[in-house]
Amino acid sequence: MTSCNSSTMAEPAGLALSVHLRPGMLLVVGGALDAENHAHHAIQVVWPHSGCELAIGERVERGPVVIASGESHRLKMQQGLILLLEPQSDWGELLTDYLSGHRCRGIKGLPELFELMAPNRHVLGVLPHLRRALGDGSSRVSCEPRVQVDDRRIASLLARLDACFADRCLKPEHWRASEVAESLNLSEGRFLHLFREQMGIAWRPYLLWRRLLCAVNAMGGGRTATEAAYEAGFSDSAHLSRTFRKSFGMAIREALALFR
Repeated sequence: MTSCNSSTMAEPAGLALSVHLRPGMLLVVGGALDAENHAHHAIQVVWPHSGCELAIGERVERGPVVIASGESHRLKMQQGLILLLEPQSDWGELLTDYLSGHRCRGIKGLPELFELMAPNRHVLGVLPHLRRALGDGSSRVSCEPRVQVDDRRIASLLARLDACFADRCLKPEHWRASEVAESLNLSEGRFLHLFREQMGIAWRPYLLWRRLLCAVNAMGGGRTATEAAYEAGFSDSAHLSRTFRKSFGMAIREALALFR
């Protein structure tokens, strides 16, 4: 078992809870996180302030780290920052380049997180520091991740999905592969092939991922788990809860506590 340690303060000052959700990005700052073994579509950045233990197989990390898409991991952290990014976004490409084929990779040169999270500073102010630590001297990424695809039809579909973040979630019947394909003037088979080619993931699991983010968005807006499940297109709150635990390693009630 390997270990990567980082220094922490004996009695760290508390980090104020902050949740920032945008197309291509979910950023959460806070504490008391205990996520069991899980995996998800996003590339993840863990930037701890105190008390962190991240396990990927036999490897344990205790400092800032990048985790590749689809990698199963367990995370316990007293306080810190979690950043989830779409692999197909400009930030995702930067992180993929940084990983260089590794399952995870530590990040050096980051400043103390608490100093960046003063009450008068916006949570996105941490991103330029992260960008520099990842070696992006040319500033090729901004504070708002951009998912870039070559095919205009897939780009238009992603724009429609992004409408959910403006509190206009579309229900499951609008996202059947056959109907989406027809709206794009494609056969179903051609659409499914093109989507995987452009996005690096099949349509159905990607849509499930986006529904999870819609549910997070709804809960962040004050909805109950039942209301969030309905808005995001899950059959019921139990279905959302099972999917949520599989993807994020925690129960819905734990996630709700983050937003309250």
